[in-house]
Amino acid sequence: MNLYQRQALPILERKLLINGLVNIQNYCPDIIVDLKYSSEDNFIGINLYGNLKNAYLQKEACEKLCHAQNILNNYSEYLSLIVFDAARPVSVQQKMWDMVEVPEQIKHWYVANPQKGSIHNYGMAVDVSIINKNGELLDMGTDFDYFGELAYPGKEYYFFERGKLDSIQIQNRELLYRIMSEAGFYVSKTEWWHYNAASLNYAKSKYKIIK
Repeated sequence: MNLYQRQALPILERKLLINGLVNIQNYCPDIIVDLKYSSEDNFIGINLYGNLKNAYLQKEACEKLCHAQNILNNYSEYLSLIVFDAARPVSVQQKMWDMVEVPEQIKHWYVANPQKGSIHNYGMAVDVSIINKNGELLDMGTDFDYFGELAYPGKEYYFFERGKLDSIQIQNRELLYRIMSEAGFYVSKTEWWHYNAASLNYAKSKYKIIK
């Protein structure tokens, strides 16, 4: 990419490139990108990313995500990963922290405190689901960015027994978990869609926070 091409990019995208991150679809074009924070279709209801359309990660996280896509392709050629969020500047993290409407004592369960940093802020976390070739998301039992225990990865069978999740929704979550964990990701305790490529301490030791 030459200087003119880079200057034509959205300001946020230039910031991500300057920080050494890579465009996911340059490495794995089969992955679908639908950045929820580049729209009003998110828990805040406002566009936080402007006209950013591409998702970025650190190269090592991107390579893991491409591996996950390959695993999924081997399972079914009719399915693809879809990315809702990837690298996120800490300035956006602060806006989320300020605007999330949950009790103060559990706010950190859903949005990392920007004073401590999120793994998203280092380009080492991704929010992801599975979509079919018809453009239909697999049913995971809740929407992306659902705040509540129904989204907790460890409580599927608890909610199955109470009629809140069905067997197909649980199978879909387990499929996502299997391919992401096999590729080296770790799922969040409170969000079935949030996967970390490394620990926060590792991310802090190797990369600069994206401001």
